[in-house]
Amino acid sequence: MHRGRILTTEALAGVRDEMERAGRKLVFTNGCFDLLHAGHVRYLQQARQLGHALAVGLNSDRSVRELKGDGRPINAQDDRAEVVAALGCVDYVVIFDGKRATDTLRAVRPHIYAKGGDYTTGSLDPDERAVLAAAAAEVRILPLVPGRSTTTVLERIGRP
Repeated sequence: MHRGRILTTEALAGVRDEMERAGRKLVFTNGCFDLLHAGHVRYLQQARQLGHALAVGLNSDRSVRELKGDGRPINAQDDRAEVVAALGCVDYVVIFDGKRATDTLRAVRPHIYAKGGDYTTGSLDPDERAVLAAAAAEVRILPLVPGRSTTTVLERIGRP
């Protein structure tokens, strides 16, 4: 198991500070990562290439239900965290409870923030944008992998 990679927000903020002192850059991204698929893996690999370590903020079960509706998540947060932490391109995972990662971003202050191509810098949540600007974080939008999404997987198996 990769429990050593699953950190609290406070511990991840400490890692970021250590990286800063060493002249290294922490990349942060976030999402539900409910049913891990090739689109997720390719996206996380690209995000990891942007810096020296990749931290993934994982929506809690409560926040996934708020975002995606009843019946989601398919997998519980501890299971999702374990699977994401096992990926070679992921250095750290932190579970956050809000609908948005704003509080986690404020605490961690990543050097680079990566989001998928379904976002633009202008469509990011305004509070998240403000927190990232205050941290002087570089925002990078990475391309989506066409046809690869949890929604597509669920549609294929006949589940809403």
